[in-house]
Amino acid sequence: MTRRYDPQIIENKWQKIWDDKKLFQTTEEPQKQKYYVLEMFPYPSGKIHMGHVRNYSIGDVVARYKRMRGFNVIHPMGWDAFGMPAENAAIQHRVHPAKWTTDNIAAMKNQLGRLGFSYDWERELSTCDPSYYRWEQWLFLKMYEKGLAYKKTSSVNWCEKCQTVLANEQVEAGRCWRCSEEVIQKEMEGWFFKITAYTEELLDYCDKLHGWPERVVTMQKNWIGRSLGAIIHFPLWEKDGFIPVFTTRQDTVFGATFMTLAPEHPLTLELSRGKPQERDVKEFVERIKKQDRAKRTAEDYEKEGLFIGAYCRNPLTGMKMPIFAGNFVLMEYGTGAVMAVPTHDQRDFYFAKKFDLPLVVVIQPEGQPELSAETMAEAYTGEGILVNSRLFNGMSSMPAREAIAAYLEEKNLGKKAINYRLRDWGISRQRYWGAPIPIVYCEKCGTVPVPEKDLPVVLPHDVKLTGMGTSPLADVPAFVNTLCPLCGKPAKRETDTMDTFVESSWYFDRFCSPNENQGMFDREKVKYWMPVDQYIGGIEHAILHLLYSRFYTRVLRDFGLVDFAEPFTNLLTQGMVVKETQFCVRDGFLFPEEVGDNGVCRKCGGPIQVGRTEKMSKSKKNVVEPDALVQKYGADTVRLFCLFASPPEKDLEWNEQGVEGAARFLNRIWRLVDERAGISREAEWPCPEWDLSENLRALRRKTHMTIRKVTEDIDNRFHFNTAISAVMELVNLLYQVEEKTKDGDPFARGVMREAVESAVILLSPIIPHICEEMWEMLGHSDSVSRVSWPEYDTEIIKDEEVLMVIQVNGKLRGRIMIEAYASEEEVKEAVLANQRIQEFLQGQIVKKIVLVPKKLVNLVV
Repeated sequence: MTRRYDPQIIENKWQKIWDDKKLFQTTEEPQKQKYYVLEMFPYPSGKIHMGHVRNYSIGDVVARYKRMRGFNVIHPMGWDAFGMPAENAAIQHRVHPAKWTTDNIAAMKNQLGRLGFSYDWERELSTCDPSYYRWEQWLFLKMYEKGLAYKKTSSVNWCEKCQTVLANEQVEAGRCWRCSEEVIQKEMEGWFFKITAYTEELLDYCDKLHGWPERVVTMQKNWIGRSLGAIIHFPLWEKDGFIPVFTTRQDTVFGATFMTLAPEHPLTLELSRGKPQERDVKEFVERIKKQDRAKRTAEDYEKEGLFIGAYCRNPLTGMKMPIFAGNFVLMEYGTGAVMAVPTHDQRDFYFAKKFDLPLVVVIQPEGQPELSAETMAEAYTGEGILVNSRLFNGMSSMPAREAIAAYLEEKNLGKKAINYRLRDWGISRQRYWGAPIPIVYCEKCGTVPVPEKDLPVVLPHDVKLTGMGTSPLADVPAFVNTLCPLCGKPAKRETDTMDTFVESSWYFDRFCSPNENQGMFDREKVKYWMPVDQYIGGIEHAILHLLYSRFYTRVLRDFGLVDFAEPFTNLLTQGMVVKETQFCVRDGFLFPEEVGDNGVCRKCGGPIQVGRTEKMSKSKKNVVEPDALVQKYGADTVRLFCLFASPPEKDLEWNEQGVEGAARFLNRIWRLVDERAGISREAEWPCPEWDLSENLRALRRKTHMTIRKVTEDIDNRFHFNTAISAVMELVNLLYQVEEKTKDGDPFARGVMREAVESAVILLSPIIPHICEEMWEMLGHSDSVSRVSWPEYDTEIIKDEEVLMVIQVNGKLRGRIMIEAYASEEEVKEAVLANQRIQEFLQGQIVKKIVLVPKKLVNLVV
């Protein structure tokens, strides 16, 4: 009698078996090659979403696959447990952040277990545990000793009404996200890590991150932002001193006709003091400080400026240059001052036209009409030949830059310089739910580090959270008041806590020995497991988390704690899970409850259109809960859909029909195996001497081609979608061959056994529960997770290649050997990758590809 596929019973059964046998626990085995696969650990927000499911499904396939290939695999999971959301939830729901976090961890851990992920839960850690953050406090002290941790004054986002510092993410359209009060910039003291001490190494090593996506490497390079140029001193007109300016285009300095300062530049207010413009400048500075810094530099953002009542002198022309404050200049880049060359910078061009400032052409493009300041409609920003530049006239831009930089240095007017966009990492947070900074302030001794023997400085539990004022820790006398470690007199503790990026900058090391209590980690275990072989996470972490982790690892290296510089050998950034949204022609985006039963807008009665896909989010109310899907279809169906619907680096568009299709396939392969229950005990494994019919030869060939395809897709590209598709084709062929095979064929059951077992093994990393059950149904007593990955036989598939003719516009241009059963896409890829064809095309656009299977391909260009 046919058994019905019941995912709930099967999945609960095998999850219990895995747990009871501790199948995924790992220890160091020096004789085996290690493999460390890690997904970015989650913030315990309460429930996992489909983005989590996709991320962790990808990692689980890799972990299970590598185990079956014989690697000693570590696949841990933990919780990025500190952070602002817990504190906000505590205020909103009147529950302590510790309880809120602990409850959420329990709920999410249960969800992850229900999905069958092969984690070594013995390695679980939570960053809010004092046994964890004790060691980052310890490293803070070491960094403080070496000058890598220091305190300074910096500009922060400040809400006057809430009396608190806001992270950039909490500033919405220049206003506080909580009370809608205008946000201002305020100077405050805070702690910093000196990441700039590693700027050049971090940048140079970007070119060695061969296992990272090029897009992420480029984002890291741009964030570090190395610029070659010169520092030029522009003397003040009415007083001593000068304004240093960094520029990458010193070849245009003879065209500089005015100066623009960042509103935050100290000279902006200083130079306007006592001038008629003083009041207007103060108001301008305060107003611009409220503008979004990122938007201020955008091309389409309105350029605002104000003359501050002061002048400087162009050091090479002697021109008297008015000084403006401009909203498009940021203090964080260069020196916070820009020499404005309106003829050769579009932003300066707009500004000069707006304020009727002089224009001087100093670069003429080669081979083009001569530029005239009077007739220019836009700036010329390219390179060319210098004019109106005195002794540098006639030189090309590149050598002129070198010559001008040398001249400036010779005349003590400036020097060659390299500028970096990267700034030191501000780690101070005026919040409660974070790791305390281990510093004490004493009136007599000053700033004093907490002795190592007194670590950890534990976050107190009895804290009143209101969301108002500075750090809540400042209102806990039992925490704040202490004794100076040096003189023993009354002192005060630091009440800022550390940025949560600090915790996530070394958790991967701690996973190697999560219970180590004599140091940050066991160095020998870290030496065995690290670096992470495959790291998986969202593109939104491409800069800060990854950059901070790279920096932190170098700090650990320089303290002799690790012997490597890069924490992640290979990186995969998976796409988002997106869903179609509905829009009203009149009112725009609609929440689900705003859509009427008759397909019209409930608000205005207007027609509704299906709009663009958007990331699933609670704010859009378009989240699909994994729990409901698992309850309805089972975890394997959800995993299969997430992995089959799209390559991992692309966005996955949510589709209920796709989930149902995945469920149908599971039932299809279940029936196939159920009808052959016990075949592994009853049938022999195929051998070369068997004289197979054409149908059975085709099935055996397809089996081994599928093994090769799935192996290559997982090994080389993580293209699980095409791997799954290949197994689906094998399953389809199994059904077809069964119909065509004559009863009594002595070899049929052996070939069927090989094909069915291969399909089950190949799918087991992807849909592990059903594959475990089917493996047992076939007659095996061991777990399919413990089975070795199948090898394909090149002898079986090698003769199945055909010679195909390649034509371009109907003319013979080459030949290629290709698999007889290659898909149409595989044939096209192979043809277009052929070196001879690439040389012939030379960049021509292929408009159409005509394919005659197993014979020819014609490219129409």
